[in-house]
Amino acid sequence: MPENSTWEAGAPSSEAERSGYEVEAPGSKAECPTSGAGPPTLEVGALGPHPIFPDIEEVEHISTLTEYCATINIPAPRYRFFDIRRFEDNMKTVHAHQEPFRHEFYAIALRRQGSNTEVMGQPLTTSFFFNSPYQIISWDILPDWEGWYIMFTSEFISQNPHWKKFIVDYSFFRLDRYIAFDLSPEAEAEAQHCFDRIHKEYHSDHPDKFAFIHAYTQLLLNLTRRQFEQIDAGTGFEESNRTQDVLLVSRFRTLVETILVKEEFDPEVRHTSFYADQLAIHPNHLNAVVKRITHQTASQLIQTSLLASAKALLRQSDLSVKKIAFRLHYPEPTHFNAFFKRKTGLTPNQFRAQELV
Repeated sequence: MPENSTWEAGAPSSEAERSGYEVEAPGSKAECPTSGAGPPTLEVGALGPHPIFPDIEEVEHISTLTEYCATINIPAPRYRFFDIRRFEDNMKTVHAHQEPFRHEFYAIALRRQGSNTEVMGQPLTTSFFFNSPYQIISWDILPDWEGWYIMFTSEFISQNPHWKKFIVDYSFFRLDRYIAFDLSPEAEAEAQHCFDRIHKEYHSDHPDKFAFIHAYTQLLLNLTRRQFEQIDAGTGFEESNRTQDVLLVSRFRTLVETILVKEEFDPEVRHTSFYADQLAIHPNHLNAVVKRITHQTASQLIQTSLLASAKALLRQSDLSVKKIAFRLHYPEPTHFNAFFKRKTGLTPNQFRAQELV
């Protein structure tokens, strides 16, 4: 791997430092600091006994790119807020079978080839896919993958003034809208060009490299959005252009997706009033705005996130239904079973058995 780089605090003393990045001398020790701006770290903890119910195993929670690379057994990233890899470069060391975990990053991946039994609990048959913060990730693959992926943190997003409404502008990262899909040959060639240019800049010594990386990443994001909207056009999902309402709904969704995975058992997080308190608004107002923008109630969106987490845990973990119910803040497994069957027509055990066929 090329020489590593590190982010230096303090007054800039060189052209590289004035750009916010310093390239270390070859052979120097790699450092990947993890402090700085980013999404709030939820104290979920590493895989291990639950502090209240010791027999409940936690899904590992990864908060830095350095931790991510160590977990999947690939070399450390050059920067704490952005990474780009070729799948084929990872194949010698990456875990072919990866147990479920959550991380705090955004990712876009182009798989040109690669065999798998499952990726995120299901066989992956498409070429273009994404990861979002707090999504449950796992895989079972063969070491024949080729393609690209980028991963970046909210710190990287905050460095670009054009991304102040990132999750609104690039809604394909929202967990409730996740779709993996194939690109047209023309779009795949354009995406390949973006990845290639990002990779060249990333491994260059240019002091302004991240100005170019942001530009090519934005081009890749815009290309992804165009393809996503063509696929998503027939789903009937409509959003108002009222910016303040859209931003409120985005903040609500972010709270739901992050708080539902917190470690402390709290049945209140399944109710709209909890999030209204967090947003300092009346529950009726939150419900009205959410309904106006999404055509669903706030409670329905909470339940959608709960259901997505439940399905992911049933597919990707060996946790019992009782333990999954507790992780999703249900005090009684019977209540969780009733919720799941009402939404899917199957009991959790029936769903798990069906997915394993």
